[in-house]
Amino acid sequence: MKYELSHKTGRKIAAGKFYPLGATVQDGGVNFALYSKHAREVFLLLFDGPSGPPTDTIRLDNCSRHIWHCFVAGIGPGQLYGYKVRGDYNPERGLRFNEHKLLLDPYAQALTGKVVNHDNLLLGYDPLAAGKDAVMDNRDSSAALPKCIVMGSSFDWQGDEHLDIPLPELIIYEVHLKGFTAHPSSRVRHPGTYLGFIEKIPYLRELGINAVEFMPLQEFYVEDFLVERGLTNYWGYNTIGFFAPECSYSSQSRPGCQVDEFKMLVRELHRAGIEVIMDVVYNHSGEGNELGPTVCFRGIDNPTYYCLEGLPHEPGRRYRDVTGCGNSLNFDEPQVLRMVMDSLRYWVQEMHVDGFRFDLATALGRQEGGFRKTASFFDAISQDPVLNTVKIIAEPWDIHTYQVGNFPVDWSEWNGKFRDTVRRFIRGDAGQLPDLGCRLTGSADLFGYDGRHPYNSINFVTCHDGFTLQDLVSFSRKHNQGNGENNSDGQDENFSTNCGIEGTARQAQVLKLRRQLVKNFICCLMFSRGTPMMLGGDEFLRTQNGNNNSYCQDNSTSWFDWNLAGKNADMIAFVKKAIALRKTYAILQGRRFFQGGDPAATETPDISWYDPQQKPLNWNDRDLRTICYLIDGGIESSAMGNYQLFFVYNSDQHAHAVRLPVRAGRQWLRIVDTSFESPNDFLDPAQAALCPAATPYAVNPHTVVVLIGK
Repeated sequence: MKYELSHKTGRKIAAGKFYPLGATVQDGGVNFALYSKHAREVFLLLFDGPSGPPTDTIRLDNCSRHIWHCFVAGIGPGQLYGYKVRGDYNPERGLRFNEHKLLLDPYAQALTGKVVNHDNLLLGYDPLAAGKDAVMDNRDSSAALPKCIVMGSSFDWQGDEHLDIPLPELIIYEVHLKGFTAHPSSRVRHPGTYLGFIEKIPYLRELGINAVEFMPLQEFYVEDFLVERGLTNYWGYNTIGFFAPECSYSSQSRPGCQVDEFKMLVRELHRAGIEVIMDVVYNHSGEGNELGPTVCFRGIDNPTYYCLEGLPHEPGRRYRDVTGCGNSLNFDEPQVLRMVMDSLRYWVQEMHVDGFRFDLATALGRQEGGFRKTASFFDAISQDPVLNTVKIIAEPWDIHTYQVGNFPVDWSEWNGKFRDTVRRFIRGDAGQLPDLGCRLTGSADLFGYDGRHPYNSINFVTCHDGFTLQDLVSFSRKHNQGNGENNSDGQDENFSTNCGIEGTARQAQVLKLRRQLVKNFICCLMFSRGTPMMLGGDEFLRTQNGNNNSYCQDNSTSWFDWNLAGKNADMIAFVKKAIALRKTYAILQGRRFFQGGDPAATETPDISWYDPQQKPLNWNDRDLRTICYLIDGGIESSAMGNYQLFFVYNSDQHAHAVRLPVRAGRQWLRIVDTSFESPNDFLDPAQAALCPAATPYAVNPHTVVVLIGK
């Protein structure tokens, strides 16, 4: 059905204000404000239901600073709305106004449902025309597009405040909200939802987690090509609503309930002492390239919101794409920067989140000439009184550039070099010692020159993007056939090993080695300086059956099978003990970089490096696959007394008799030996096994050993 676009309302309309942007509940009604620099006319459409025709079509006759605004009396929270914008349709010049397309408010705080492009109704061009995007599509999309919901702010936070846990003390757990409880084995009342996740909070608290990094929770669009394949966008890195919580993760008991249920999740995590970090995607939007749907920014003000490019005779037809997702938001435009900053503040102030991880963050720092740590967005974050106090984490790469260590001083970064070096060392690759020494001690080569600290390095071995930890030791190559791309997607080089058999194995020696390597990775992660981030489910050996790019697998491939938690309770116990040890001994949390020293010196340095014979380590020995080091607790944790920790990382296929450092008055006690079976693989420090200093310690192949000296 086509709706004639003209002013039709019996409501009382006033000029309203150009601020704040979005729909704001005020005394007696709602103020609406929408930015569009290039529009000729803007219409606000009000609806009684998600799929019916509009009850009112209101022309916004007031425009201040390119912001179209009005005040509508007699409406309030729960009102459904959208926009239509009239202007030139000239794709060659970047103008893609189409008055037939209903548009989402960029500042909408909730949507009535998912954006689905049925029968290509959301396209702004005629897909059957010879010129394709050059010919306007005049089909009306009003019934097909979900509606924006006017939201109030009546939630009872029950005194909730930000936890403000220092970065050195964080144990981050990266997790997909739906996948955490979607599997029937989760046995929660509301599987795959905000409420379902709340039911599993005691598990995280018992494990020792104090920060959850959620994969995208902002409203996202499911790409058409995935729907055609019978798949979906599971990960959600395709945002279409930067202020709106993902509606499909709610109980859907009423329109807009996702906002309250998201707040309930944050409140209950905080009550358990767990911070909330959101993975956010501001580098692109879900509208894709010039052949994508017109649902929001493209139809509101295409040249403002997107970086455009093209041939000299059509300079605005194409979208610059540094993300691999079809478009790039235009951070050179003040309005785009304003929208992103407003969005971030909204999530901190109104939704109480504690920090953000920025997907493909180098795209946010691109200016003419390339990546700049002085880019406008970074400067805006630094000076903002709300945002400069929360956790700010970069994924420091995009499809064109790798900038690990190059972000501003107030940013932390996912340390991909830690991931790759630790993987290669544990696998047994030669020549890893020099880089491994840097990674185990906080990556001073990356973060130590500009005022940052070891905890600015977000250390990880696995994350959502790639193999799980179990798959890392079970597969030598990716197995992504289920994604429908002939196994061409996903990384080819994973620095993984199958321990002799690809995939499922029954041989006891293979299974033992795999478990042992997983424990080695956990030790590297939890005992290194830097902020550790583990992938959810790794603690009980979650598998994706070799799929290292499960972005489209909203099924048992990606969902947590909680049956494994019972089957692999020994691994959960190991991880729990490793987290507890890190929390107990402050020297492992690393607020400063090690200074090092001469192992032969009379005064004990804060770190000393050895080979198995207790000789100074030869960093240039490419064949050496065993590294030993001693760190001194000193006065960093006076409550634990004076102590030293001695680490042996042996990735060699051979055993080594490791000589222990001799320190007057010290005795060495074994805490960890990953070659032992549970529970002897990780002993409580109070019951640690005595190791005579005069007797070399027999370190088995592929083993990590940790001793404490008292």
